[in-house]
Amino acid sequence: MNPTCKKRLGAIRLETMKVVAQEEIAPKIFELVLEGEMVEAMRAGQFLHLRVPDDAHLLRRPISISSIDKVNKQCHLIYRIEGAGTAIFSTLSQGDTLDVMGPQGNGFDLSDLDEQNQVLLVGGGIGVPPLLEVAKELHVRGVKVVTVLGFANKDAVILETELAQYGQVFVTTDDGSYGIKGNVSVVIKDLDSQFDAVYSCGAPGMMKYINQTFYDHPRAYLSLESRMACGMGACYACVLKVPESETVSQRVCEDGPVFRTGTVVL
Repeated sequence: MNPTCKKRLGAIRLETMKVVAQEEIAPKIFELVLEGEMVEAMRAGQFLHLRVPDDAHLLRRPISISSIDKVNKQCHLIYRIEGAGTAIFSTLSQGDTLDVMGPQGNGFDLSDLDEQNQVLLVGGGIGVPPLLEVAKELHVRGVKVVTVLGFANKDAVILETELAQYGQVFVTTDDGSYGIKGNVSVVIKDLDSQFDAVYSCGAPGMMKYINQTFYDHPRAYLSLESRMACGMGACYACVLKVPESETVSQRVCEDGPVFRTGTVVL
């Protein structure tokens, strides 16, 4: 397929996107820049389903979109090497191409927020990247942004400088090697501000904490990670239960990855 060629399968777009650049920004964590027409349809909080350029790996890998540049039709993806598939992604360089499905997921609801509002962003580890585009878009609207980030240690810290362009940033590390010792709850419990919206993405333990802390908040959101197979909602490999229901379920790929707090069981 030609790099500029694309087609639609129902609501899913397939496109061969071009690799513009790639850089290792922390141990085993890479920032990949892709270019293509698909960027025009991307929204904060969505993800791309990437085909591993190796016939031995049949399943695509879901990777969240970190930032979007619609003018230049480029997007940034940040991922961590977790296995053979992502290890192959890390070998890509400028000029290579990737078979991409997307943009997928419902993304974050950023509507009706302006300079009168204050928003809290909470990210942990490799869950931090999708919050960068959120912070950028809210900053443009004049929204006051406060970000709390949690990492295992100093070496794992990413995107602190980039997020600091858009508001106050607190960084915590589990071992205290950088920033505040502890997890994000150490900071959040001492914040006096009332936030009009909360956007979060991180490890399951962090998401459970945010879900409990902001359970009844009218505008608090969780971006959840899950192992996926088809990425289109057909295989039900990424299903979550709904509170007080034994029969209703939500699919992370199709109904998420963003859910309002209190709407899924974690």
